[in-house]
Amino acid sequence: MEVARQAIEGGARLIQLRDKAREKGLQLPVAEALRSLCREHGVPFIINDHVDLALAAGADGVHVGPKDLPVAIVRRLVPRGMIVGCSTNNAEEARRAQADGADYVSVGRLFPTGSKADTRPATLESLRAVKAAVRLPVCAIGGINESNIDQVIAAGADMAAVIAAVVAAPDVRDAARRLAARLG
Repeated sequence: MEVARQAIEGGARLIQLRDKAREKGLQLPVAEALRSLCREHGVPFIINDHVDLALAAGADGVHVGPKDLPVAIVRRLVPRGMIVGCSTNNAEEARRAQADGADYVSVGRLFPTGSKADTRPATLESLRAVKAAVRLPVCAIGGINESNIDQVIAAGADMAAVIAAVVAAPDVRDAARRLAARLG
């Protein structure tokens, strides 16, 4: 909670709960607390992978990947206005996500990362191709930090998802501030 609070104070414009280890019942109280924190600060709160957890916690949205429920099914399950994001790896997947009702797409893993072991690699060219293929906002994911964020912005990213670049920083608030400033 404190890391999320500091990230928001530093300028994070969205918080996502991504917990690949714990059971959903154990994630629910954390999700509800994060939802409250985000609402207090006017920042959208998204839950990764789990539509049911997002609904139970009253999250603003859910982000799904290729191994989760398809966007078209998620869109039928969630209330109108709930944010639905989708991980993609190429222009074809991004166009499908857009047609199925996604509100944004992500592209990655662009750079090496310790948080995603079984992901398909993508390139800055993949990011450019996705940006050209859809009308949706495009989020760069995977190993984004201060040393490469300008590359993903130049390739067309509207947003960048970060974990270690903020969470592992000596000063979470300052790291979030510096990255958010780069995205304008």
